Amino acid sequence: MRPRILVFDSGMGGLTVATAIRATLPEAELVYAADSAAFPYGAWAEGPLVERIAMVVARLIDEIAPDAVVIACNTASTLALAELRRRHTVPFIGTVPAIKPAAAQTRSRIIGVLATRGTVAREYTQALIHTYAYHCRVILHGAPRLAEMAEAQLAGAPSDLAAIAGEIAPVFREIDGARTDVVVLGCTHYPLLLGELEAASPWKVSFIDPAPAIARRVGAVIAGLGDGEGAGRSRPLDGLVCFTDRREPGAAYAAMGFDRARILAMPVQS
Repeated sequence: MRPRILVFDSGMGGLTVATAIRATLPEAELVYAADSAAFPYGAWAEGPLVERIAMVVARLIDEIAPDAVVIACNTASTLALAELRRRHTVPFIGTVPAIKPAAAQTRSRIIGVLATRGTVAREYTQALIHTYAYHCRVILHGAPRLAEMAEAQLAGAPSDLAAIAGEIAPVFREIDGARTDVVVLGCTHYPLLLGELEAASPWKVSFIDPAPAIARRVGAVIAGLGDGEGAGRSRPLDGLVCFTDRREPGAAYAAMGFDRARILAMPVQS
């Protein structure tokens, strides 16, 4: 039987990860889930967000029965991954800012990290810097609107290079004659804007997209599961996308192979 992988995000950003997984594991069933009723996660307080993620993921696991779950969201991973692993036996693969590869790649030793405000402020991110980039200047920036801009553009809105330039400007720094030369995309939404990010940059940098590394990790986890995955399933779910509010997949999801929708109807309680 084909392994079934659930890819979870607050919105469309995890599609970048799903695309990389599909390229790495073409034989796998991929189901995508967007907590669209609660988007964007970056605006949530930590406690309520952990409970929200735990509630939605638990229902998804019950309904989808995945062999592995990819939390394709930096905010959700840095905040809720440990709790999800505590509550469930299914393996989880998280997404964290790619600070380790950035520290290995930089020549100027000035690294920019674009992320949500929550990810930037989280202790997990600081621990990555202290462990892997202690010898670098790391410029953290919680971009307030970049995820929403990526979501809107993928849904068909025109790009606004001036607005994107304003969102990313703080990570472009010149210090003692050296410039930022590597920028970590610390939110899975941001690679959706890669062409626009390059066009809006004041100088050329290397943008690090975490999706290929996540896909390789998923492949290793699936390989370690053995031959028991998929036992007892009566129907495939490949190409299914789940939403927590009422919407259709739209062209962006369909273009990435997710053209069947299921509504979980889990509105945010006021």
